[in-house]
Amino acid sequence: MNPASTTHFVLIPSYNTGPLLHTTVREARQYWSPVWVVIDGSTDGSEAELLRMQANDPGLHVLVLEKNMGKGAAVLHGLREATRIGFTHALTMDADGQHPAQKIPEFMAASQADANALVLGVPVFDASAPALRVKGRKVSNSWANLETLWQGIGDSLYGFRVYPAHLLMNVMENNRWMRRFDFDPEAAVRLCWRGARPVNIPAPVKYLKPEDGGVSHFNYLRDNLLLTGMHIRLFAGFVIRLPILIWRKWFQATIN
Repeated sequence: MNPASTTHFVLIPSYNTGPLLHTTVREARQYWSPVWVVIDGSTDGSEAELLRMQANDPGLHVLVLEKNMGKGAAVLHGLREATRIGFTHALTMDADGQHPAQKIPEFMAASQADANALVLGVPVFDASAPALRVKGRKVSNSWANLETLWQGIGDSLYGFRVYPAHLLMNVMENNRWMRRFDFDPEAAVRLCWRGARPVNIPAPVKYLKPEDGGVSHFNYLRDNLLLTGMHIRLFAGFVIRLPILIWRKWFQATIN
């Protein structure tokens, strides 16, 4: 593993992920330093082992929130702390073992090559993926691409990605949404609105069964309603920004 980066860090929000969190963090540390974890008000005691790991690992930094605020809020908390000491880009990954730690260096390299890039993971599903989840995400992806005038969002929901940290933080500080399950797709759309360039990289995703320790906080009714409301807001914003998006797309085409 290369020496610790002073610009790019891995950010893992976690809520009641159990032992899978420790495995995910160990795997991430094999491929990158530093790794930051935000414990989002967990009640499963998973932070205790993580704090012990931190005591013996200078490449691991743990932040603990007293109450559950949601994935987006946990990411924002980590961004505020990290940008304060000079970090410029954050690779977010889930704590439940779904995302491929071995891909971290490739994603970081793509971000380092283009500071304005929004490096998006495009999920490569295996047989463990629930068919309803695979098919359902196509709806959100279609809306996200419409709302950005087809700038090239390969997948709006896959949370394994690298953000320009200051740009994402600025977007979130001026938006009361993006704090829970709506975080990933809304972040992708709004950063494209701000001029970030999507770079898509295929990455495997795995769904662990409960008997294997798999944890999911996804609620089909609640979270699909949240996504529906989010896309209504985003479409309204898209209509307002349409002239700017058309001009930007035309300008980029003329210089390429």
